[in-house]
Amino acid sequence: MDPFDDRTSAEDFQLPNLDVLESEAVHVFREVSGEFERPVLLFSGGKDSAVMLHLALKAFAPAPLPFALLHVDTGHNFPEVLAYRDRVVARNSLQLHVASVQEFIDSGELRDRPDGTRNPLQTVPLLHAIETGRFDAVFGGGRRDEEKARAKERVFSLRDEFGGWDPRRQRPELWHLYNGRHSPREHVRVFPLSNFTELDVWQYIAREQIELPSIYYAHRREVFKRDGMWLAPGDWGGPRDGEAVETRLVRYRTVGDMSCTGAVVGSGADTAEKIITEVAATRLTERGATRADDRLSEAAMEDRKREGYF
Repeated sequence: MDPFDDRTSAEDFQLPNLDVLESEAVHVFREVSGEFERPVLLFSGGKDSAVMLHLALKAFAPAPLPFALLHVDTGHNFPEVLAYRDRVVARNSLQLHVASVQEFIDSGELRDRPDGTRNPLQTVPLLHAIETGRFDAVFGGGRRDEEKARAKERVFSLRDEFGGWDPRRQRPELWHLYNGRHSPREHVRVFPLSNFTELDVWQYIAREQIELPSIYYAHRREVFKRDGMWLAPGDWGGPRDGEAVETRLVRYRTVGDMSCTGAVVGSGADTAEKIITEVAATRLTERGATRADDRLSEAAMEDRKREGYF
């Protein structure tokens, strides 16, 4: 291609969408690494955190990752996800901090909820880990297309000394210029995947051949129906009397606490390519369709973010 040929157009020099998103995320990781003293990357073992870690490793290769990982373990995680987490950490020689919800329950600082879900209980262990670890920047895998409260958040999201989020304190981010200034005891949540959609995530997973926990792909497992969602039995408190357990072909679009993460029943998508076809055709967001913790109220996510949630 001749750059001086009058027949060329701006479109001839545009990067493919995934390359643009990758470049943005890599820039964010490098910016944070240069601007903050003690960043940490939230890693749950879910698909978004897996993509985020892949991008972070790419941003600094061949050097080792210049920050640690942090997982808030509810005690009700899927076993397949925990096994994947540990496998990835060992393979890449990473440092992992685990903040345990169960430890806070055992100490009396938290109490289990009547509905059994522990996702809303993650805030206290998370904030404690941030304070004790003196982390001033915390990478999260949130995306703007997931939920309306997350759509309000900037790539650099300032949190106050209590970890709370105030949408009125969001800073402009014109021309990809990020403002990481913060006062003592404040920190910044950073979202490198902000501009990815669920479809982008799966297309990137397919292109980069990123390993994920097996439960993202179609498999047979025992499930039961509660409040219109198919949940997996477990020590967390399901099923109750009258909730029949069935063996179904399922997969998961999003992964969190077993008590609030619903399965997609009847999906035969056992490869990333098949999942891409499914996601392209759906009109329901992954959290709206399969996360009970976001159904607590219309503003459930925003309320939790104001308290210090992810």
